[in-house]
Amino acid sequence: MPRTRQAGALLLTRLVLVALATLAAWAIVDAGEGTASFPPTPMLASLSLLPVNVVCLVLTSRLLRAEGRTLRSLFAPHGGWAREIGWGFLWIAVLYVPFVLAVLGTMAVLHGGDTFTAFETVFYDPDAASVASPGWALALGIVAVLTFVPLNAPAEEAVYRGYAQTHLGAAWPTALAVGVCSLVFGLQHAFFAPTADAMVVYVVAFTVWGIGSGLIVLRQGRLLPVTISHVVVNLMTSSPAVVFPALQLAGVVEG
Repeated sequence: MPRTRQAGALLLTRLVLVALATLAAWAIVDAGEGTASFPPTPMLASLSLLPVNVVCLVLTSRLLRAEGRTLRSLFAPHGGWAREIGWGFLWIAVLYVPFVLAVLGTMAVLHGGDTFTAFETVFYDPDAASVASPGWALALGIVAVLTFVPLNAPAEEAVYRGYAQTHLGAAWPTALAVGVCSLVFGLQHAFFAPTADAMVVYVVAFTVWGIGSGLIVLRQGRLLPVTISHVVVNLMTSSPAVVFPALQLAGVVEG
């Protein structure tokens, strides 16, 4: 199979696996509660990504080995870890500017003058699949964070920027390769959105994030700095799955 087709197949595989994993997480919780809406909460979605990330890392590793390369080589540091971490934190600041603008711009298109009041309903669904017990929520949250944070960023960066963008870019115009990989990256995040409007916002905003990450990888010629950025952002977004139930158990907030 030509490598461009392999790259396309890898992108599609990731997207389908994410869809199936989040659907399975919702179905399991809904079977117990009977009232949950799709998609599940971010914590359950993060937990469901464990098998997806493992499969994607294995597939990417096999594709790379067929070329005489390794998965580890994608993340090799250049100039030392301190330098790469510094670049990673810089890129968080750089990527967040267009990301936030994309969120605000999409919300403005969808809700016009009610943009800021709409945030309360667009990004929160009280009927989303959840774990009722704070104790179970804390336990699952810890598992989700410990599996999601170290695996998701390397898996996504290996698939989207490390393998697919590189191989599509060898056969297609660079802008098209970056755009396609970024669009699929944005589409997968629709399955983590709490409402239909949020799905639109997520797709647009994460596509913009993907374009920025893709351009950074092209400019720097390496994957590790944006992967570090991705890990830090994943830690920030997934940590409430541990913090909130812990505060509930401590009686600081009401369940």
